[in-house]
Amino acid sequence: MLRLLIFRHAKTARQSGGGDHDRPLTKRGEEDSKRIGRYLTDEQLLPDLAVASDSRRTRQTLDLAMKAANQHPQTRLDRAVYLAEPHTLLDLIRRTPAEVRTLLIIGHNPGMADLAALLTGFGDRYAFARMNAKFPTSGLAVLDFQVDRWDEVQERGGRLDRFVTPGSLDAGVEDD
Repeated sequence: MLRLLIFRHAKTARQSGGGDHDRPLTKRGEEDSKRIGRYLTDEQLLPDLAVASDSRRTRQTLDLAMKAANQHPQTRLDRAVYLAEPHTLLDLIRRTPAEVRTLLIIGHNPGMADLAALLTGFGDRYAFARMNAKFPTSGLAVLDFQVDRWDEVQERGGRLDRFVTPGSLDAGVEDD
């Protein structure tokens, strides 16, 4: 079995002098990244490899989440993840080395939401409904695949194990 963690970057500032690629996280985004990182540890959802867009906000999301999780997985920053279409992301996933059993990918919407929908074939229908209604910043979809290699991952081949957001983990936090 292979496990894919699809993580949308945390909340960001609306603008940056360096343009969209250089937008930093807000204070809330920093806290949400840490919250999801702690959740990964609490739930034993620990990646062997983390692949993130090379944007500032995804790098910060990854760093803060892994620090909070007290994890140091192999990490790869990939420009191809930045604002990628779901099929581009699927191609990237299919090139993941076989020794990686749990892959974390951190990127941007609409790509993360579309990728999660593209890969989900069955699983928690309530989580699927929430995920399809809104995949907010710091949203995390956990999909399992009954295959041995990443190049065997197929559209609609994943089982949605869960979909969590900071708001679902910490009542009173609103998701955007």
